[in-house]
Order: sequence, then structure tokens, then C-alpha cells
Amino acid sequence: MAIRLYKPTSPARRFMSVLTYEEITTNKPEKSLLEYKKKNSGRNKQGKITVRHQGGGNKVKYRIIDFKRNKLDIPARVATIEYDPNRSAFIALLIYADGEKRYILAPQGLKVGTKVIAGPTADIMPGNALPIENIPVGTLIHNVEIKPGKGGQMVRSAGMSAQLMAKENGYGLIRLPSGELRKVALNALATIGVVGNSDHENVRIGKAGRKRHMGIRPTVRGVVMNPCDHPHGGGEGKSPVGMPAPVTPWGKVALGLKTRKHKKYSNKLIVKRAGK
Repeated sequence: MAIRLYKPTSPARRFMSVLTYEEITTNKPEKSLLEYKKKNSGRNKQGKITVRHQGGGNKVKYRIIDFKRNKLDIPARVATIEYDPNRSAFIALLIYADGEKRYILAPQGLKVGTKVIAGPTADIMPGNALPIENIPVGTLIHNVEIKPGKGGQMVRSAGMSAQLMAKENGYGLIRLPSGELRKVALNALATIGVVGNSDHENVRIGKAGRKRHMGIRPTVRGVVMNPCDHPHGGGEGKSPVGMPAPVTPWGKVALGLKTRKHKKYSNKLIVKRAGK
């Protein structure tokens, strides 16, 4: 995948860049795998904004992705590589030998016509899904399950991959893109390869309008607001925060305050946290 730069015909165009979408083979999604996606602009049932900076954006439909890969030992052919407006990765349409169609995350190197399969006896090839216990140590994987059978929840963004470091005592030790080391059950499924569209992180938005197309509204700093709108607001000219710690618009500590009320189920499986 390549990045396209524009000639600086305007201030916005000067730094804008876009993907060339060379890998995409069709712009028509599979209708049977589409779902209507309702917008709520960050509002709850009362119409009150509970998540700020959301609203507008292009109309999109949700693509049903097979994160579980539970159609075991049935070969499938890659029919198309498609764009998905709901995620950074590209998706691949699989047509199974029995005629069923499903979308999966498209790994790097997956081409139209390639055969993929999920199951304990699958080859170590991009797009194939296997239990952790059947994957060789050192292999790059993505779409990793936390709970076996629940479907892949980790390592699903464009260009991401985890590495299987070891297998012992009923668990596989994987290194996540953040650097975190985590144990995963040996019977949990993972997909071989690196998630495609690795150039996604190099795209420069270039102008505010592109963010609005994504449904993201402007974010305004608290220090430039009035006191009635934010605790950081007010003052003559530029003024500091004026309190011991930065706070949210509702007066709660914004940095460093722990808000989790209970231990997460999978915390005990973390061997080394990211950045430590």
C-alpha cells in the first residue's frame, strides 16, 4: 500500500495525504453481510450528550466480521479485498466450499484467489486460524482470543501483530504491540500474519473537514473557555490551570486518578505491563 501526496494548491492540501488503495479489489460490499448502523451523536435516550465530540459524518453501514473463525476445517477462497469504514484494517470476503460467505480481517500478503482455512491442522500461512497450541513459537499473529470461543479481541488494528513467545503450563505467552506480555489459553484461536493496511498510521488528515467526515466534532481546550463552561476557564489573557491537578469539565481529576472499581478478569494473565 502506498501513500499519495497532493500538490500544495491550498493550505489544507499542502500536508494532506491519502492511501492509494491498491489492494482494494471492489467498492461494492456483500449485501448479505451488511447491517444498518444508527448514529446517536454521543447522546443517550434522553437526548443528552454523554460522549462529547461526536456527530455528523458520512452515512456508513456495518460489515459483519467473523472474529470467531469457528467454521473449522472447511476451506475458503478469498473473493475480494474491501475497505471497511468502521475500522482501520481492510477486510477480505471469504467464500467457503459450502457456499457461505464471511468477512475476516485481511492480513498482509492475502490475495484474491488464495485459499484459507481455520482449524488445528491448518498450515502456518497468513489468514489461517489455529489454536495457540498448534502455532510455532515466534510466529506473528493477530485477532487473538482472550476467552476461547468468544472471538478475537486483541490485535485487530491496521499494521498490528503480536508474537508468540513461549508455551507452558497450559498457556501461551504473547507479546502485544504495546510491549505487554500476556498469557493466553492454549486452546484460544489466533490468526496467522500481520493485519494489513500498515500505512494507515502514516496518513495525514490535512484539514478539519476530513475529521468531520469521520463523525468527529471539534475539541476545545478548557483553558480557553469561560468559567461557567469549564473549571480551567476564565482569567485575563493566557492563564494557567490554577488548581493542583487538571480536571474534567465536571471537576473530577483528569490525570492519574484510578477509576476502576474492581479487578479485571484478565489482569491475572498479564506478565509484564506495557512500558514497564
